[in-house]
Amino acid sequence: MSLDTDDEILQDFLVEAGELLEGLSEQLVQLEQTPDDKDLLNAVFRSFHTIKGGAGFLSLDNLVKICHRAEDVFNLLRQGQRHVDSNLMDIILQVVDVLNRMFDEVRSGTQPAPAPDPLMAALEPLTLPEGEEEASAPPPPPAIPAAPEPPPAPASASGELQGDITDDEFEALLDALQDQKQNGGPQPSPAAAVPSPMSAGTHRAEGDTISDEEFDQLLDALQGRKPGAASAQPASSQGAGDIITDDEFENLLDNLHGKGAAPKPVTPAAPAPSAARPAPPTETPVGGVDKGAKPAALADTSVRVDTKRLDDIMNLVGELVLVRNRLATLRSRMRDEQVSKAVTNLDVVTADLQAAVMKTRMQPIKKVFGRFPRVVRDLARSLKKEVNLELWGEDTDLDKNLVEALADPLVHLVRNAVDHGIESPEERLAAGKPRAGHVVLSAAQEGDHILLTISDDGKGMDPEVLRGKAVEKGLMDEDAASRLSDHDAFNLIFRAGFSTKTEISDVSGRGVGMDVVKTRIAQLNGRVEVTSELGKGSTLSIRLPLTLAILPTLMVVLGRQRFALPLANVSEIFDLDLSRTNRVDDQEVIMVRNRSLPLYYLRRWLVPGSSDEYRGMGHVVVVFSGNQRVGFVVDSLIGQEEVVIKPLGNMLHGVPGLAGATITGDGGIALILDVPGLLKNYARRH
Repeated sequence: MSLDTDDEILQDFLVEAGELLEGLSEQLVQLEQTPDDKDLLNAVFRSFHTIKGGAGFLSLDNLVKICHRAEDVFNLLRQGQRHVDSNLMDIILQVVDVLNRMFDEVRSGTQPAPAPDPLMAALEPLTLPEGEEEASAPPPPPAIPAAPEPPPAPASASGELQGDITDDEFEALLDALQDQKQNGGPQPSPAAAVPSPMSAGTHRAEGDTISDEEFDQLLDALQGRKPGAASAQPASSQGAGDIITDDEFENLLDNLHGKGAAPKPVTPAAPAPSAARPAPPTETPVGGVDKGAKPAALADTSVRVDTKRLDDIMNLVGELVLVRNRLATLRSRMRDEQVSKAVTNLDVVTADLQAAVMKTRMQPIKKVFGRFPRVVRDLARSLKKEVNLELWGEDTDLDKNLVEALADPLVHLVRNAVDHGIESPEERLAAGKPRAGHVVLSAAQEGDHILLTISDDGKGMDPEVLRGKAVEKGLMDEDAASRLSDHDAFNLIFRAGFSTKTEISDVSGRGVGMDVVKTRIAQLNGRVEVTSELGKGSTLSIRLPLTLAILPTLMVVLGRQRFALPLANVSEIFDLDLSRTNRVDDQEVIMVRNRSLPLYYLRRWLVPGSSDEYRGMGHVVVVFSGNQRVGFVVDSLIGQEEVVIKPLGNMLHGVPGLAGATITGDGGIALILDVPGLLKNYARRH
């Protein structure tokens, strides 16, 4: 059966329950390290419980079943009848993987497929207290289908519930009341006793109704009132006879759910062998009222906005930036004081608006970092290593597009640190190190850039070994390899086909991955660097712009055409006597602080029919792409300018070295250069 993906309740479930699911992997890995953390146990239990409730309301039965089993396991863990170990956590993490698969299917509009039978079979013994697994040899009876979950009641601005209670909701309340009576909860007097479906051994028939008198008796039993005491209550609290008031229903929910407290362990007086599994508490659907959640007044301070709307607003701000640049150019020509003041004010307001809109697109990098505890945990177990992961700067904000684009490169770098960097426990002990390796993943904002680092305290890299591998794989000859500095030798790991692994495994050894990482980072206008110390460890550093929406550039002129170089790729600018260059291996080079840099003339690449005559002084812009630094000779420099990238037309679409176009301050058109594309497609032809 297909699902209506446009349904607002379904989308709310996917967003809210999806956020809980995102945090589960990190919480579970942390719980494995601190199994006695009761708060963490309760948090994980509530996550499964809440996801189950929302799935039940939406009739996602297969999702309900697996969450119900996981919930049972954590109910036992909270009660101390089971303990966390690695085998249990392996199974629960597989549950999270299956839930992610099911959520993907729901997003695509299809009912989720059932969880694999082996996983459900592995979960079944974990739902029994430790020591009772052997007694469960006979197959368990078929699970009774879960009752429909109560739908989330609409909330007013004051946070009060509104609307009538449905039959299904009331059935759940009656069942919970009977559980309380059986386990020593609030006891109604015989005169106020309400016949329970569970006491009769059957479920109440669907659509059966309850009388007004029975409902009053139910309220009396839950709120601790004796029969006949209703007359002592103020008339306003009873409402209009047959209608329950908002306050009464709030109190009813409080008695059933508790005010945000976790359910207390329940010990049956005489448990039967087949009744070892505690009864799950009443579900709270995602989007429903949770008495332990933050007050409604706080929830009302935020609103969910479709990302497309944010992108549209950002595009409009980009157009405003172009108009501001145009007015700034006209201001210098008009020389009118009033116009100048108005344009200056517009400049300030536009800058503030641009910053505000950019902040709405920002997301904490925790959305990426949250997956790494699971990645490191699983990889360390497969490699039989012991690794501790430390996360710093998870609250650092980054443009949402960058957050999404960084996920895969960072996964590869972290896996590389665990596989290549961290030694086995035996090797670490022999080297005088702790058994467990240490990997740190950090993020910090530095001006208009983000600095990401992945560091480890492993064996580090030997530059001599790297030089030898480069020669062995035919990447360079021995003479060229011997001239490499240690820094350049470390950067060999970013060459395609380069690997120091002697055996190919599922993790590494094929020589692919690091070159893809460097290319991807370069596409994001970033750069990656590596430092290492033999026997001490390695550090990979990534620098990225805060956003890709509005691009700071350096405007240059080639012939009569303006071009924009992304400022994130520019290292420095200087004037040079072009007659004082050298040639090495048929490549023109210059010396900058005792380091040779390849020199290229952009006009020869980008301006048809340009003259090869370059004499006297010239302007050199030093740019970098990944770890490669080169010098570009340009005809003249205009200065910095913020631009908005516009897509190229059909005639120029796909031209190597061009990232897009923009409108300049004087109303002209400037092509935005793609530095990695320029070097890849033109440098070897020169």
